[in-house]
Amino acid sequence: MGALRGKTGAVGDGLLWVTPRARARRVFRPGAASPLAGRTVLVTGASSGIGEATAIAVARRGATVLLLARRTEELLRVQQQILDDGGEAEVYPCDLTDGPAVEELVAKMLAAYGAVDYLVNDAGRSIRRSMSLTYDRFHDFERMMAVNYFGAVRLTMGLLPAMVEQGSGHVVNVTSWGVQAKLPKFGAYLPSKTALDTWARIAGRETYADGVTFSNVRFGLVLTPMVMANGVTEGRRALTADQAGELVVRALEDRPLTMGTAAGRSFELLNLVAPRFSDAVAHRMHRKAPDSVAARGR
Repeated sequence: MGALRGKTGAVGDGLLWVTPRARARRVFRPGAASPLAGRTVLVTGASSGIGEATAIAVARRGATVLLLARRTEELLRVQQQILDDGGEAEVYPCDLTDGPAVEELVAKMLAAYGAVDYLVNDAGRSIRRSMSLTYDRFHDFERMMAVNYFGAVRLTMGLLPAMVEQGSGHVVNVTSWGVQAKLPKFGAYLPSKTALDTWARIAGRETYADGVTFSNVRFGLVLTPMVMANGVTEGRRALTADQAGELVVRALEDRPLTMGTAAGRSFELLNLVAPRFSDAVAHRMHRKAPDSVAARGR
């Protein structure tokens, strides 16, 4: 996929776009040495899915990859794959909802590396469940915010001062095209991703002169264990985890403000120009896609 303005490539629920607002980004040109070579890249959620694929792809660019997730055994598996491939990787097991553990982890990383050059906030959870099935499940909202928003922000805030001090750094947040579309059945999940998406835009404006930048990658459907558990993949176009990982690497190298799908951009425009009509369209989508057996608690 081309990285320049106006070029697109096929992606899950539409086409992937680098927004026109990203004109001032650094564009990594094929054939040149990757800007990731010799740098430290922390990838959360690195034990599976997009995080695992990103970690492997980053290591192949010559970076030292710091693998973060809760499952130690899975992290060791990914690390061994990277080492066997000639790359460098270190394992950092951590639960991002555990504040003291995150603070300890940040201190350990800063002591070892001085600063983390790149951060990929991929760790997260997803829930697909109608509001009518969520009336007595407020914990659904709490656990989504705990991981997808507070966990990512806590980790980023811990690493940010060192990035600012060294005058460079880049953070990539893995979000969803649903932050633009406001999709039904994701009332717990999408607000947490929207909060992270908005926070990154504000943080990027405050660090504009410090050499620290942020990208939000708003994916469509990606075939990962988390998404497949929601029961929404059948009969729909989707990216593989490896394809998604390569797009995250592109965001690391090119530093666009946002990357997303044509479907997300179209729905966002529809929400602005014809909000009630967009409600009707979304409601029809809601009616045509029933809750999964797991969401119904059966």
